[in-house]
Amino acid sequence: MAATESGSPRMEAKGMADAPKFNGNMNSEAAALAREKGWAEPQHYNYATYNASPLTGGATSGEYEAPTWASTAAKYEWKDEYGDVGPRNEELEQMLFRDEYTNRAGNLFENLREIKVTAETTHQPNPIKSFDDAGLHPVLLENVKLCGYEVPTPVQAYSIPAVMNGYDLIAVAQTGSGKTAAFLIPVLSKLMGKAKKLAAARPDLTNGFNESVDSVRAEPLVLIVAPTRELATQIFDEARRLCYRSMLRPCVIYGGAPAREQRIDLHKGCDILIGTPGRILDFMGRNSLLSLHRVKYTIIDEADEMLHSNWEREFTQIMSGGDVNEDADHCYMMFSATFNKECRQVARRFLSIDHVRIRIGRAGSSHLNVTQQVIYTEDDKKKKALYDLILSIPPSRTLVFVNNKQQADLLDDFLFNNGLPSTSIHSDRTQREREDAIRAFRTGVCPIMVATGISARGLDIRHVMHVINFDLPSVEHGGIDEYIHRIGRTARIGNEGLATSFYNDGRDSAIATDLVKVLLECKQQIPDFLEAYVPENGEVEWNDDTDGEDDDLDVAATDAAWGGENDGWDAPAAPAPVSKTDDWNAGNTGAAW
Repeated sequence: MAATESGSPRMEAKGMADAPKFNGNMNSEAAALAREKGWAEPQHYNYATYNASPLTGGATSGEYEAPTWASTAAKYEWKDEYGDVGPRNEELEQMLFRDEYTNRAGNLFENLREIKVTAETTHQPNPIKSFDDAGLHPVLLENVKLCGYEVPTPVQAYSIPAVMNGYDLIAVAQTGSGKTAAFLIPVLSKLMGKAKKLAAARPDLTNGFNESVDSVRAEPLVLIVAPTRELATQIFDEARRLCYRSMLRPCVIYGGAPAREQRIDLHKGCDILIGTPGRILDFMGRNSLLSLHRVKYTIIDEADEMLHSNWEREFTQIMSGGDVNEDADHCYMMFSATFNKECRQVARRFLSIDHVRIRIGRAGSSHLNVTQQVIYTEDDKKKKALYDLILSIPPSRTLVFVNNKQQADLLDDFLFNNGLPSTSIHSDRTQREREDAIRAFRTGVCPIMVATGISARGLDIRHVMHVINFDLPSVEHGGIDEYIHRIGRTARIGNEGLATSFYNDGRDSAIATDLVKVLLECKQQIPDFLEAYVPENGEVEWNDDTDGEDDDLDVAATDAAWGGENDGWDAPAAPAPVSKTDDWNAGNTGAAW
């Protein structure tokens, strides 16, 4: 629930003893169904606790507890007395692997196996069919199973052997396809058996940590860069799970949170450093705090955003800073859902000439597990249309996208004032507010979250069943690429999801042509008001260079249907999978409000 200034109508409403119950008049049977689907009744919010210093504040019994910073989340702390593998910690294990953090593979996981895979490389590493056969470190393999990963997704099947064999990598795959695990699993596996030899000295934390005596300089072996704070903390959470019972110590640094707490954590030692560009550059300038001379793996997540011209200076500084070590085996990896020619040109400056490039499906595409519907909506009726839409389907975690921060606040207030448990996130919120909103959304306290596009980039939250584009992304807000990123917040790892977009000729005609192409490509229904944008021959042709070959990249391009009998590399291209009908389309696809 988003915090507001003291005295605002929203704050007063949230302090009322008779806080609204879901839609305000829900009976007990409906409330039970809502809880079963992941909703939770709003909790009373203690603003005195919220605004208190994290060093002095504390919630009394029954009050909303003061949120901790994501960077201080519990992790496995290695002790000198351990041998090669640390002992189990049941309490920490429950915290790391509880259900709300585990996105299980869905019923349509097999659809992912039918996606066409293109590998552009001078090498032909065999894609793995199971994690058991991937040659992973035993501790890492056990952690993979604790995370609930049963079968590798296509991007994991091809990326893991490429990284295990030491190649630089560009991986372009649809949102929700398991890219984070695709780079963490092989990197951590390779380091686990060598951590004692490669890692920098660190203090023994058995008897606690004295900053003035025990501090060391952080010298990570892995540097992972993400464009947003939320994505950085999400990768950190995944790293905490996969590093469990190993000597590898992950840390995350990002702006908006207290730098002092992050500095203290780095001074305890750091092997896996995840961060946003600004905070990484800030700490790189402090030689006693952070050095990148030991870095062996540099990974750029959501690379299309990081390689945008606005980030190029920071990107170059970070990439160059990680290459000051004397070893010649530094590995670079870039992962994203979209990756155009301009991005590839920048990437070519840093990746080796024999790097592996993997494309899962068409770069910049979505997949068939997302049911997409477009609804014609007049501007003055959009809020009512949103309210009716949310109540027209069973309760579920719902992510609502808008194009600007003011609209996010206004829409959040509208939903809350109409009895719906909502929160919002955007760049003008304080970091504490942003983390609190993500926590409330993840746990179901506020199962409806209003967000601007970039603030939710890369978010992977369990049970997000519905994405609503209250505003379709305009050209200045990323256009069709941004649309793909948004709808990828649902239907992750083979689960099903619904994406609904409000459309109006006056404001959205610029995206109409590309939107229709995506709908056709994913075998979705085309509403009558978009029929004029359907190509005459009915065939989809993209001219966005996201699938273009590099002009000077001497590689062998191999098409494969992952999961085939020939390990994928020599198999014929897979036929386009057929979309299964379901109840999402009933009644309102193409309807007008």
